[in-house]
Amino acid sequence: MSEANPAEQKAYEVMRALIGKPIGPTHTGPDPVNQPMIRHWSAAFEDANPVYTDPAFAAKTRFGGIVAPPLMLQTWTMPTPKLTGIGERGGAPTEGGENPLTPLDEAGFVATLATNSEFEVLRYLRLGETVTTETIFESVSERKKTRLGPGHFITWVTTYRVGGEVVGRQMFRMLKFKPDLEALLK
Repeated sequence: MSEANPAEQKAYEVMRALIGKPIGPTHTGPDPVNQPMIRHWSAAFEDANPVYTDPAFAAKTRFGGIVAPPLMLQTWTMPTPKLTGIGERGGAPTEGGENPLTPLDEAGFVATLATNSEFEVLRYLRLGETVTTETIFESVSERKKTRLGPGHFITWVTTYRVGGEVVGRQMFRMLKFKPDLEALLK
């Protein structure tokens, strides 16, 4: 990283040391897969597929009963947010836990932009199942020049399980960058 200052170089090395390691503990969803949440999701996305909401119809399908929409996978593991103090936590919905991105923040890469996310769904979830997740830090790029300012692309992968069975994965990538205010105002 030819343009990196010592603080950025140190942050980059700290981030590289995280590759392949879990980000926080394994997390268990607060509620099992349930019909009210499926119904609300289906209504919000205007997804009228009866396999999600009509028990009689769903029973006659290859699923043999109600299943959750595949992209609800992440929904089942989201913690209940605590709104008090959310501003002081930088928008984090929960308290506690170390932020693995802190080294980049401390090196001046304070802005965050989600760039892409990919889901791999291995099977539909059924009513009553409880989902757990494990998130692994996958990569950090060297400094990249972007229109928003110099930055590093960070990627992690979350694996979703029911019991020991993997039911899906999510790759999530973001850009942590130093805002180039002049470029942003153009």
